[in-house]
Parts: sequence; C-alpha cells; structure tokens
Amino acid sequence: MPASIQPYLRLMRFDRPIGIWLLLLPCWWGSALAANADQKALPSFWHLFLFILGAVAMRSAGCIWNDYLDRDIDRQVARTRVRPLAAGTVSPREALLLMAALMLAGLVILLLFNGLTVFLGILSIGIVAIYPYVKRVSDFPQLVLGLAFAWGALLGWSAYFDSLSISPILLYAATICWTIGYDTIYAMQDIDDDALIGIGSTPRHFGDKSKIFTGACYVLTVLLLASAFKLAQVGVTAYLGILIFTAFLGWQIYDLHEKNPQSALKAFRSNKYAGLVIFVAIVCDALVRFGFGAVNPAQ
Repeated sequence: MPASIQPYLRLMRFDRPIGIWLLLLPCWWGSALAANADQKALPSFWHLFLFILGAVAMRSAGCIWNDYLDRDIDRQVARTRVRPLAAGTVSPREALLLMAALMLAGLVILLLFNGLTVFLGILSIGIVAIYPYVKRVSDFPQLVLGLAFAWGALLGWSAYFDSLSISPILLYAATICWTIGYDTIYAMQDIDDDALIGIGSTPRHFGDKSKIFTGACYVLTVLLLASAFKLAQVGVTAYLGILIFTAFLGWQIYDLHEKNPQSALKAFRSNKYAGLVIFVAIVCDALVRFGFGAVNPAQ
C-alpha cells in the first residue's frame, strides 16, 4: 500500500488480521448454528458477508479507541511502542476522525439486519468502550474482551430468527470462555512490561498457574459449546468438529511456553483455524443431514 496510508492501516491493525477473524467467527458460528437448528443446509450467505464487513469496521474502530486511550502506556511497552499513535505517525485527532468514520460504516451495516440484531449491536458498544479502562483497575480485562468478542454469537442467531433462546446464550458463554483463554495466552507476551507499568491481566494475576487457568477456560468452552449444540439438535458431524476443536486447544496448552513470546503468539494465532473448524463442522453437519435441497431462502 502507499506509504502515506500505511500508518492508518496499521492503526486499524490491517497488518494483524487475526483480530478480525476472532471477532467474525462467533458471528458465523451463531449464523450457522441457527440455520442448522432450522434444518437448513446453509446459513445466509448475505448475513455471512455482512458480518465480514462489520467485523472489519468494528474491530478496526475498537483498535483505534484502545490505542487512543493507551497511547502513553504503549510508549512504555516494547511490543506496542511502534503503534502509530504511540510513535506519533498518526495524530490523536486523525485517529478519532477515522474511528468515527468506521463506526458510521458499522452502523450502516448493522441497519441492514432485523430490529433485535440492531438493538444488540448497539448494546455491545458500551462493552467495547469500557474495555481499555478495565486493565487500569482490574486483573481481568480478558473477561471484558470476552464479553465483547463473543457478542457475535448472539448476533448470528438473532439475525436469522429475530429472537434468542438458550442455545445461542450457551454459545455466547462458550465463546466468552474461549476468548478469555486465548487472550490470556496473548497477554503472556507483555507480562513483564505490564508489571512495570502497573497494567492488570490474567497472566499477571495467575502467574505460573496461567496455563492451568487457560486450560480451565478451554474445558468450559468445550462443555458449553457441546451444550449449545445439544439444544440446537445438531448431528454427529458437528460434534466431530468439537473433537477437532478440542484437539487444537489441547495442542495450544501442551506447546505453550509462558516465558516465550513467540510461543504465545503462535498459540494465539492458531485460534483462527480452531474457530473455522467449528463453523465448517456446523455447516457440513447441516449439509449431511438436510442436503442442498434445504437451502435458506434468505440467501
């Protein structure tokens, strides 16, 4: 990309698309699970596309908001001092203007959904807004991030049915636990710097027991995910997806070296593939059980 716009793209984390995936996948999970529960072979392609656009817009806006509030802190952390606001390559005013444009784009995309989904989408903004403040007063910002990143599980279901039930709520809970787990791994990269500047995180709180805590989060993820699947009455293929997903999570814990930032980053990034396994498994299960003849008319 042209050098003149590279700082803005880095501010939006376009050089690190894993965050877009992790915000998008719960939306796709909810959408696919809803279609499967309705005995349709495929989720709405239109909804899946809108969720891509929404994830790009809102993840980018969230990163800008986080960096705007953390710009002084980021200058003190080795990994983040090169971020555009911390480095001074983008001004705070420019960052806020770009964030406002992205929020507007996100609102336009959101308004293409039904009323309940619009309401839920707007409701999530409050969680995103307070996230950067939580690490200043608590060791559990990962919980608030989980509440925000998992929200798409509710949106995917509500976009299909224009209602909620216990199944998507359990899916939301599973995704919260998954997010807490993988963000605990991610935060292991900054544990020393966070300690120096007084920023809270789950790795700081649990110390040498952080792997055990992450493993517990992942166990809860699998149990809640299986419960959501049971209530949605999915078939065997979807449960096979959970087994593969569990293997991914188990490998992360086994291979993780808490004091090695590269090991933490490798484990964190692998969650994109773990999440895609769940989405593909739900869709394949519906195709096996209902065939291409049972296609969602909303596509």
